Amino acid sequence: MRVFDQPLPIDDALPALRQALQAGSNAVLVAPPGAGKTTRVPLALIDEAWTKGGKIIVLEPRRLAARAAAARMAATLGEPVGATVGLRVRLESRISARTRIEVVTEGVFARMILDDPSLDGVAAVLFDEFHERSLDADQGLAFALDAQAGLREDLRILPMSATIDGARVAALLGDAPVIESAGRAFPVATHYLGRDPRQRLDDAVADAVMRALRAETGSMLVFLPGQSEITRTARLLAERNLGDGVDIAPLFGAMEARDQDRAVAPAPPGRRKVVLSTSIAETSLTIEGVRVVIDAGLARVPRYEPDLGLTRLETVRVSRASADQRRGRAGRTEPGACYRLWEEAATGAFEAFAKPEILAADLSPLLLDCAAWGVGDPLALAWLDPPPAPALKEARTLLTAIEALDGDGRLTDMGRHLSSLALPPRLARMIVAAVPAGEAMLAAEIAAILSERGLGGDSTDLVERIERFRRDRGGRAQDMRRLAGNWARTAGKEAGGGKGSRDLGGDGDPARAGAILALAYPDRVAVARGQPGSFTMENGRAARLEPHDRLAREPTLAIAEIAGSAGSSRILLAAPIGAEEIAALSGISESVSVGYDAASASLKARAVRRYRRLVLQEGTAPLALGADAAAMLARGLAQGGIGRLPWSKAQRQLRDRIAFLRASGSPDWPDLSDRALAETAETWLAPVIEGVRGLSGITAEHLENGLAGLLPWHERRRLDVEAPPFFEAPTGSHLAIDYEAEGGPAISVRVQELFGLANHPSIAGGRVPLTINLLSPAHRPVQVTKDLPGFWRGSYAAVRVEMKGRYPRHPWPEDPAVAMPTTRAKPRGT
Repeated sequence: MRVFDQPLPIDDALPALRQALQAGSNAVLVAPPGAGKTTRVPLALIDEAWTKGGKIIVLEPRRLAARAAAARMAATLGEPVGATVGLRVRLESRISARTRIEVVTEGVFARMILDDPSLDGVAAVLFDEFHERSLDADQGLAFALDAQAGLREDLRILPMSATIDGARVAALLGDAPVIESAGRAFPVATHYLGRDPRQRLDDAVADAVMRALRAETGSMLVFLPGQSEITRTARLLAERNLGDGVDIAPLFGAMEARDQDRAVAPAPPGRRKVVLSTSIAETSLTIEGVRVVIDAGLARVPRYEPDLGLTRLETVRVSRASADQRRGRAGRTEPGACYRLWEEAATGAFEAFAKPEILAADLSPLLLDCAAWGVGDPLALAWLDPPPAPALKEARTLLTAIEALDGDGRLTDMGRHLSSLALPPRLARMIVAAVPAGEAMLAAEIAAILSERGLGGDSTDLVERIERFRRDRGGRAQDMRRLAGNWARTAGKEAGGGKGSRDLGGDGDPARAGAILALAYPDRVAVARGQPGSFTMENGRAARLEPHDRLAREPTLAIAEIAGSAGSSRILLAAPIGAEEIAALSGISESVSVGYDAASASLKARAVRRYRRLVLQEGTAPLALGADAAAMLARGLAQGGIGRLPWSKAQRQLRDRIAFLRASGSPDWPDLSDRALAETAETWLAPVIEGVRGLSGITAEHLENGLAGLLPWHERRRLDVEAPPFFEAPTGSHLAIDYEAEGGPAISVRVQELFGLANHPSIAGGRVPLTINLLSPAHRPVQVTKDLPGFWRGSYAAVRVEMKGRYPRHPWPEDPAVAMPTTRAKPRGT
């Protein structure tokens, strides 16, 4: 058993851990922050008999943590990294024949086990900080358990964490024993500062830093959600008087490794350090000299929306477990203090643990890896949280669309090509698709910028980032250019039969970035809408840029990254894409649509050019005036109201006459009401307006032809008998009958024209008497009656006296029932 010079709290748990792994294949280790599990456990296990000289693989969630863990273990042994303790992360590998412990990132392990499913020469796999529940960690554990069950019964698997549900993980590992360490934690005084929601986060954090610098000693670790907040806070602090001996040290993933190492290194003697960090420093990392933590309580996490196929970055509250981890950073080496920018009562509302990435991630990489592993259905593997069905369905749809999977979910040749690139499927497919045009290298550069955060700066313009990336002579940029070259060559060999670097487009035009990006994200092509900076993506989601951004006035963009809530998405990275470049993509369609425009009461034809669901261009188009157009116009006019049609006076009366007969007990007559005509407009109106564009082109003649189809000629003759349009007065005058009158069908006539009429006029076979509005010679109302004989016998006498006084030249006989009707006055002299 190996003996260590410096004791650590985890040492007390090592005997039980050794015994558990000697007796069985799996165990779970739960140890608080600062216990030393990361750097002590691998060293304590390499001499166990069951290792048989094999390697121990230690998985870390981040490169920074992996480098720090490897360096600390190597220093413990008095060796350089690459000897007994090796390191394998993206862009860096320090491994030798002597290496017994390999510290790798979770993503690297996913490739290791795919390349060698039996993990030949590996004795154990240790999943450090498993509570973070990254997608790579969950997938790596599922693959390791599957390999253990089918290929390597002797393989040891050990998840380790400080804030994990040990019993639940143990059950997944076949009821493995749970080993717990009491650990060592110095007391940490917790201060709740709260935060005014109207105050910018970086201002509030800067205020808290100034307060803590005055009240506390030692260095400080400040947790912020992302790089932008770190940059702004660093600028604010630089403008304030921090005092002598205080250094500001940003720490985030998109930094050169040497800059990260400087940030976590102890402050020089006599100086204090303020480390402004993302959650990268939350676990697996001890920064010497830090005894103060300031926690904004926020983290930036990816959120995948399966219905849109879109991953966006969202700023969320941390979990209680994460807040505790952050607080524990202050008590690693001595008593400390933690300042929290929220109220104490709010802590109870935090989620207990961070949501596992597998529940909120794009699962297309996982599904592709599962297919490469030989498992068509990921649910056949052992998961702590099974991947959600909607996200799996969306992933399967995507991988089938890019020809990575066949209809049965099996890996295709294209799928194997994409898997070999060790990139997200969309980015891998982008590089392969760019090979025929000689743009594979440009596509690989774009993939490098998208997969290695911070390359090329922080501009929203992908073209600018590519240009800066090409000029960057830093170590990380040079490593990524070499890796991009490998991607391009691999894609060229797989898709093009061994193309050289010149054929792959070594100096691709950055202006083509939008067109290349659209090969990976065809659903993120966006068109400008409204104000500068407002865009609508092909998937229907709105996205925005600041109005002053250099891309804000571009007509079309291809979007690479987006952040914010679903209702307010902010574009982080995009590139212009021209109309011809969009036209070259699959999914372009052109159509002419005819619609009814209510404002002009006419048909309009619009030519629409679309990219998938996105409208690129609209304009007027020639209108084909056939039967379909006539039916559409008829429907539109009916919705606007039948009364708007240019009915003639005679046509309106005809409809009124029929309405009168139907109301009088003759339902066999057709219904020509506005409602009925609107409901049947396609039947009676459409056939007679073919060739007409709108209401202005319709005439009474069109309507007459339409009515003719509803009321044949022989029916009109019957109508004239039962509901005549006119009443013929004794004088021979034809008086129009008003069928809309309030009291029933009515006529207006001068009294003298009815002299000699002994019977009251009626219609509808004598069933309905006409209402007679009797007028004076000057056409002024005299009386209304439905009983003309009764009028002659009764009130006529009084009317006669009055009329004779007013109109002495007109005849006013004593017995009008037998008098001669007239339209004239008496001749002069009579």
